[in-house]
Amino acid sequence: MKIDEILMKINTSGSDTILADLYGESAVAFQRTRYEKAVVGFKSAFPESAEKGISIFSAPGRTEICGNHTDHQHGRVLAAAVDLDAIAVVSPNGKKMIRLQSEGYPFVEVDLGDLSPKEEEKGTTAALIRGVAACFSGIGVEVGGFDVYVTSSVLSGSGLSSSAAFEVLVGKVIDCLFNGGKAGNEEIAKFGQIAENIYFGKACGLMDQMVSAVGGLVQIDFKYPSSPKIDDHQCDLNKLGFSLVITDTKGSHADLSEEYSAIPKEMRSVARFFGKDNLRDVDEKEFSARISRLKRDPEITDRAILRSAHFFADDARVGKEAEALDKEDIKTFLDLVNESGTSSETLLQNLYSPASPKTQDIPLALLLSRKVLGKEGACRVHGGGFAGTIQAFVPKDKVREYTEALEGAFGKGACHILRIRPKGAVQII
Repeated sequence: MKIDEILMKINTSGSDTILADLYGESAVAFQRTRYEKAVVGFKSAFPESAEKGISIFSAPGRTEICGNHTDHQHGRVLAAAVDLDAIAVVSPNGKKMIRLQSEGYPFVEVDLGDLSPKEEEKGTTAALIRGVAACFSGIGVEVGGFDVYVTSSVLSGSGLSSSAAFEVLVGKVIDCLFNGGKAGNEEIAKFGQIAENIYFGKACGLMDQMVSAVGGLVQIDFKYPSSPKIDDHQCDLNKLGFSLVITDTKGSHADLSEEYSAIPKEMRSVARFFGKDNLRDVDEKEFSARISRLKRDPEITDRAILRSAHFFADDARVGKEAEALDKEDIKTFLDLVNESGTSSETLLQNLYSPASPKTQDIPLALLLSRKVLGKEGACRVHGGGFAGTIQAFVPKDKVREYTEALEGAFGKGACHILRIRPKGAVQII
């Protein structure tokens, strides 16, 4: 569609249904303005492409509800797409070049003539784009060039997985523009993980990309990562009297790659003791019976043993939390969330970086949360940890008190009341 046609559709009722589905009816007016601004941003960044037909895509962030650092050990997770997302305004440019202008960031160009990993690109946006494009090329797709303007409401470094939303967004664009949508969202998620692992240089599981790609509230079993089992669940928190609140403690995830990479590395050291590649294939009873032997192994640290114990406990909690939500048993669900939080704190040990022990934003946010919530609600570290966000399930009549307490410490706008988004990556227009 031409820009004028898209602007007309955005500013009339033509887009209301899909916007309401993605963001909720109360957010339609705000999203109209946001999408219009993105289209205008594209026109400003790529005036030569503005007269061509353009398309708009969206990919959401995600919230991990249970299964903290279980996915990379082929475990289970319970997670949901949320109503914070990255959107892309796109037009093919007829060149072998992807040109990206992301709102608030430097301009990026990726030459499609060379899709091999670049050491000097690690940790950059260009690496993610090149990695996703290389995956499509690897399955025989002739990836063409395009101009793209991106704006995102997924907080960078917040644990809501802005990088996965971006990877999935790029994959969705390529799949729809050059592959007729044939790869599908689950395959796009796998491509995003490859891009992050190999091209970007960050070890991660598949949870973030998969939830962003497929959307909704899902339990994902990664026992067989090449074909994860995905089960849909339903949860109306509003009906149950609670709100999902994510608090951004404003701690940066920069320079934490070693902390993240250490977790799967240490867990795998324990798995190798049992002759396995990952903890999912280790018998928990055998693990428990041989902890004293593990302690004496010079290749295995105490922390590796504790982190492995967390894996077994949190992996088992995933199914229990999903069952509690299906039954609308909110008390059991909240008890399990709190258990998971305690396990992450004491066993997984990902609440702050050992390299900066004086900075403990996440433990402070949890302290404040518990003071407000008392015996009601639940809270826990969110996402990869070490910095970033916490997650809380707050009684609706305490949301104001809760946000005032947390924002008093971490600044106005630190708290985000989230809605579970029913759809993953989509082409909107």
